[in-house]
Amino acid sequence: MDVLQQYMNNLTDSAPRSSAFREELPFGRWRSGLAAAFTEKLGGFPETRTGLEPVLLERVACPGYIRERIEITTYEGLRMPLYLLIPEQASASPAPAIIAVHGHGYGSREITGLDPDGSERQSDPGLHKDFAVSLVKEGFVVAAPEVLGFGDRRLDEDRMSGEPGKNSCFRLSSALLMAGQTMAGYRIYETMRVLDYLETRSEVRSGHIGIMGISGGGLVAGFTAALDERIACAVVSGYANTFAASILTRNHCLDNYIPGILLEAEMPDLLGLIAPRGLFLESGDGDPLFGPAGSKLALGRLQQIYSAAGHSGQVGADFFSGGHEIHGSPAFAWLRGQLAELS
Repeated sequence: MDVLQQYMNNLTDSAPRSSAFREELPFGRWRSGLAAAFTEKLGGFPETRTGLEPVLLERVACPGYIRERIEITTYEGLRMPLYLLIPEQASASPAPAIIAVHGHGYGSREITGLDPDGSERQSDPGLHKDFAVSLVKEGFVVAAPEVLGFGDRRLDEDRMSGEPGKNSCFRLSSALLMAGQTMAGYRIYETMRVLDYLETRSEVRSGHIGIMGISGGGLVAGFTAALDERIACAVVSGYANTFAASILTRNHCLDNYIPGILLEAEMPDLLGLIAPRGLFLESGDGDPLFGPAGSKLALGRLQQIYSAAGHSGQVGADFFSGGHEIHGSPAFAWLRGQLAELS
């Protein structure tokens, strides 16, 4: 093996992971300790939340649902657009809701059946497979936020490049790191603000809100659910793994890296903060970025954590034949079951 690579492997492998799950610790004590340490590594969150100040940008009737484009305030001085998909024939009224988080690509339009310019897409939907549209057709109200660094939320130099998929992750992440913040922390907190907004909508059934994300959106979905107990259940697609077997094996986008996180825990322990609430993993057997070997290691660790929480049946997985992509049907069925079972 490359001597330098071996050195780096030894360095990361020897990081203490001092907040990792241990069976001898009471579950609640472990969870609260790691959640606090994780929040600190992310850069912390604002002590007070600024007003959402929602503005409706458009409202379009689509086959079977209404699509709204809304803008809200997340951090003071920072606005986020999102799509809200409202089923015409909801399974219940008010209905359960899902926050759908896109990965790298051209933003929230990519999961809502649209081209980058907002027109209806006629081409192949790619790895995201328009999963926000699939979810609204399942009867859920769906919020699809524009993740910071993508789509309409890019630096001018990237928006004017003529490349819809060109993101601003590196420069934004770099600036945040220099200010003691992280892109992961910003995206997680902004997703919490989407949850704040959903709680104001009469179409949404209180306490019945789940989350689903793919790739970098899987990071956001999993870690938001880990730190915000208002999220009833989570689907993490194409992300749940170990850091050692995924982002540390190749050059990944800078937004994946959280300074000092291995001093506290590995990825499965962080996702384990979701317990005892439901967690479901999607992993393609041909995923080159977050492969099945690491995902199966993560599932084994999560099963141990959920067992200690007394809810071993609340963690599951779909290991499917495919690549770095949404699979869909098993996860959608699982979400229906999870949110239907809530009182």
